[in-house]
Amino acid sequence: MLMRAFRVCCFVVLAAWMPATGAARAAVPDWGRDAIWYQIFPERYRNGDPSNDPTAQQLGFAPSRDWHVSPWTNDWYALQPWERRRGARFYDNVFDRRYGGDLQGIIDQLDYLQGLGITAIYLNPIFEAYSLHKYDASTLHHVDKNFGPDPAGDLALVQNETDDPASWKWTSADRLFLKLIREVHRRGMKIIIDGVFNHTGTRFWAFRDVVKNQQKSPYADWYKILRWDDPSTPQNEFAYQGWFNVRDLPEFRQDANGIVHGPREYIFRITERWMSPEGHAGDGVDGWRLDVANQIAPGFWRDWRKLVKNINPNAIIFGEIWGDASSWLHGDQFDGVMNYGFAKLAVRYFIDTGTNHPATTQFDQELASLRARYPEDVDYVLQNLYDSHDTDRLPSMIRNPNRRYDQNGSPRNNPLFRIDKPSLEDRRIQRLMALFQMSYLGAPMIYYGDEAGMWGADDPDDRKPMLWPDLHYAPESTDPFGRPRSPDPVAFDKELHDYYAKLISVRRANVALRRGTFKTLLADNQQNVFAFARSSSGNEVIVVLNNANQPAEPRLQLKGGFRDAISGEQLRDQAGVLSVRLSAKSGVILVRESGIVNRE
Repeated sequence: MLMRAFRVCCFVVLAAWMPATGAARAAVPDWGRDAIWYQIFPERYRNGDPSNDPTAQQLGFAPSRDWHVSPWTNDWYALQPWERRRGARFYDNVFDRRYGGDLQGIIDQLDYLQGLGITAIYLNPIFEAYSLHKYDASTLHHVDKNFGPDPAGDLALVQNETDDPASWKWTSADRLFLKLIREVHRRGMKIIIDGVFNHTGTRFWAFRDVVKNQQKSPYADWYKILRWDDPSTPQNEFAYQGWFNVRDLPEFRQDANGIVHGPREYIFRITERWMSPEGHAGDGVDGWRLDVANQIAPGFWRDWRKLVKNINPNAIIFGEIWGDASSWLHGDQFDGVMNYGFAKLAVRYFIDTGTNHPATTQFDQELASLRARYPEDVDYVLQNLYDSHDTDRLPSMIRNPNRRYDQNGSPRNNPLFRIDKPSLEDRRIQRLMALFQMSYLGAPMIYYGDEAGMWGADDPDDRKPMLWPDLHYAPESTDPFGRPRSPDPVAFDKELHDYYAKLISVRRANVALRRGTFKTLLADNQQNVFAFARSSSGNEVIVVLNNANQPAEPRLQLKGGFRDAISGEQLRDQAGVLSVRLSAKSGVILVRESGIVNRE
């Protein structure tokens, strides 16, 4: 249970509170329509400064324990010497691993992201925390010391801080994060961060005071305390509510209005700190992704949103809601959500086979239903993802079809789950899905490394160190249970990367793909072909997808000339019919040639 809960982001859709009625809905930030998102898990992205790598002492390991940072390029499943001496399995060790990813590594690779065409970055949690994933915060007003250049100095600097924001210093890690924001903005990009406000870690400063002082703590009302310790008895009766009953993640207390006073004010203060550092809103983050957002009552989000928009009216707010988010998108809480609904539909259509595979007409209808669920301007900014830190990676989804989305996605609970490298056929499907993602309505979001060829099962395998072209990686030749397997080469996939970059450049060059209307042109069940048009201000784009395992030649009722934006091939109608030849599992993005209009 503990291992699974460390994923932290909830895949269970909880019942949502009803929204307030009668309020006018605010428009979403316009820049969200043009965003190309890239999600970064900081500890596994790039080790830009090995001098700040965590030590066994900083992690609280016993001095006698033989522990060190894991080599970035090693076989993922192979145990390190210190792990083998521990005498445990892979899954008993992997969560104690650290690879040294840090903020300097992200700064160093901003040119890579800019070259890929990324315009907006979402960072998983960066605040001080014990774990590798940082969802168990020790504080929310400081960046993790091992993400910055001077861990020891930062630790000493904050020793005398209190809960009064006037006492909070700016550590070297904080300053480096502000530099990252500046560098992102200098490139014309945006950056948002993870807001984890439902729970903290047990090392969180207020919770530690509660543990020490019990009912006498000034923070005694911050958490859901179930029982206080009775000092007259030898045992410790202290008990509290953990997120999903995980003791490492104590929950903040809520009332009818959401998070109670105390933690509420603290969250508001750290929001100001990171959105308007030292009073300069232009130097702060451009928005938030809110973890397990549907587990906090709307009253809190409504008040918090007012604060966010007062600081920066163009800041964007995304909630992590896996199911129907309608009640949260009335303009008084979130601007959008991580669009897991999109992911589930696409995975079924492009990956599943046999009776699990929906007809093309059904896929089209389900997409329409999803679009109709939310206000139109919200549809354009939804983060259209396939995978994340909470799912198996897209190529491994393709390798393991016919499962419920985010279910049985790991050899830990599914002995039949394939962990081997994707085949050429798998890559064709990934390319087809990337084409759809980059041409559909909504803002595409790439999970770090998908464009580089990374694959992996669900947590922890979806959090492998990033593949870089300047590093040489050992092949994967073991499995998580220590059994040998046929070695799989591990290397940066330049061809796949360049294909993603091309798709992104096509999306950015055509306003229709970012802001245009959507119209289905063909949903052919027999050929398994789906075609649609995106149109905006004279820019018309036709997207045709062949999801079949054999070539297809759909005929579309279109007049005029078109250019395939990927290959450059020219196409023209014959007597009002445009024929498009497609190989198996492929697609095209056809841009109407300038000056030629569809008179149908």
